[in-house]
Order: sequence, then C-alpha cells, then structure tokens
Amino acid sequence: MKIQNNIKKLLSVLILIILTACSGNEIENRVNWEVKDFSFINQDNQQLSLEDLKGKVWVADFIFTNCQTVCPILTFNMAKLQQMLKDEGIEVELVSFSVDPEEDTPEKLKEYATNFNADFKNWHFLTGYEQEEIKDLALESFKTIVQEDSNSDQVIHGTRYYLVDQEGNVVKNYLGDQDVPYEQIIKDIKSLTK
Repeated sequence: MKIQNNIKKLLSVLILIILTACSGNEIENRVNWEVKDFSFINQDNQQLSLEDLKGKVWVADFIFTNCQTVCPILTFNMAKLQQMLKDEGIEVELVSFSVDPEEDTPEKLKEYATNFNADFKNWHFLTGYEQEEIKDLALESFKTIVQEDSNSDQVIHGTRYYLVDQEGNVVKNYLGDQDVPYEQIIKDIKSLTK
C-alpha cells in the first residue's frame, strides 16, 4: 500500500513536470484578435497585404512622420527590436502603419525610417489609404484608437506593439514607448515559430 502511494505521488510529480515543460511554449494572456484584410503600399511604393503576411509572424505598430511626441520613441525601440531579432537569427516581419496617410507618402515614410536605420528587408512602413480605413483597422483588428486631434495637426494613437501569428491573429500586445519587454517579445515570437 505504501509503495502504491509513493508510485502515485511520483507519477503526479512527473505529470506536473511534463505539463510545466510543455506550457513553456505557450504565450501568457494570449488574445486572438483577427486582423481584418488590408492591402496598402509601403515605403517603396509596393503593395503589401494581409495575404502577403500569411504564414509569417509579424510585429505591428502605429506611427506618423510628423509626430511630435511618441512616434520617434516607438520607431527607435522597434529598430532596437529589429536588431535584437537579427542578432538571434529570427526572421519576423515588422509593419508600421501610418496614422496620417494623407501626409505620409511612401517617400516621406522612407526618409523618416532611414533616420532610424530601418532595414527594409523585413520592415514595412504602410500608407496609401483613407484616414477612416486606418481608424477602422486599428479599432477592429488591434483594439486601439486612431483619432485626429481637432486642436492640432497631430493624431492620437496607441503606443503598443502587436504580435501577429501566421494565421493573421493578434496574439499579444506590449508597451512600445517605454519599458519595452524585448526579451518577452522575443520569447513569444520564438514560441510562435517553433
């Protein structure tokens, strides 16, 4: 009887260890927000659509070139993330949606991004849509706001990074302007690419 109890305890511990090890690949506080279909143009005047990103893991944010507050910080931090991913040999697409598409031409976005040493091989700065389209996409797909400021030429928008899986679902979002959890983002990306 005593041996059977010990075996049961041992089996319970082994099962717990196995379950803990398997859960290491899971993303904590995972959300599943479907990204709505889009097809926009990037800094090189080339189309990029949700379909082009299917099968790939990508990180998105919202910026604009005339931003006087958080956008330079967001873009600087994204450039740092891009370098960290490159150093680890992880292939991920980065997508920065302009929240001021009327002002942000592909040429303007390219000039802006070049100031941050963006590598355009896997970082796309998107424009070529109406203001309402980006408002809707931000709200419906990323659960964030894009709102013109009636008192200035600035656009109010979220400051988070959004991790999107191979099926086109946002799985998690992170602070992008301060205290960026780079290691957690990379860990979550690795769990999606295994």
